[in-house]
Amino acid sequence: MSILTIDFEASCLPRHGRSFPIEVGVAVEGWSCSWLIRPHDDWAEWDWTLEAQALHRLDRTTIAQKGLDAQVVLALLNDAAIGRRVVADSRIDQQWLETLAVAAGCPAPFVIEHVSTIIAERHADDAQIRQAVAIADRRCPTRHRAGTDALWLATMLAHLPQNARPSLEPRMPELLSV
Repeated sequence: MSILTIDFEASCLPRHGRSFPIEVGVAVEGWSCSWLIRPHDDWAEWDWTLEAQALHRLDRTTIAQKGLDAQVVLALLNDAAIGRRVVADSRIDQQWLETLAVAAGCPAPFVIEHVSTIIAERHADDAQIRQAVAIADRRCPTRHRAGTDALWLATMLAHLPQNARPSLEPRMPELLSV
């Protein structure tokens, strides 16, 4: 089964308050797509930080004007995920998917796996992970937008060995921890 990587940008990080998704991107190596998400009425009183805005360079006016409704974004995500494992490098992406699904009035259409699962399945060691990260960093230097972050992860996964020798213990280096 092929892998589709996913990344969300949000109004703030949960440690700063109640956050909502503002952009989502999906990718396979060499291709990515992203959609801005129009804030749902239920999120009107949720938090927004200037720190997050400075990171992803999206403001409330832009997402309100150019964003798609939650139902539309969720349908696009569902279509992109058909027949694929969906993987993210942050466990919080599942929460933002569920927030989007609640706003759309339906259940989340899939479960997002953490990248550590793929790394463990491929028995990648620290050196192989560092090499894959370095390749992704070179090919995807722009970060903190959903499409490019999803493409970075897809590129990194594409450069992990498919059949590496088994290690005694799966590893998740600090390079990928969020």
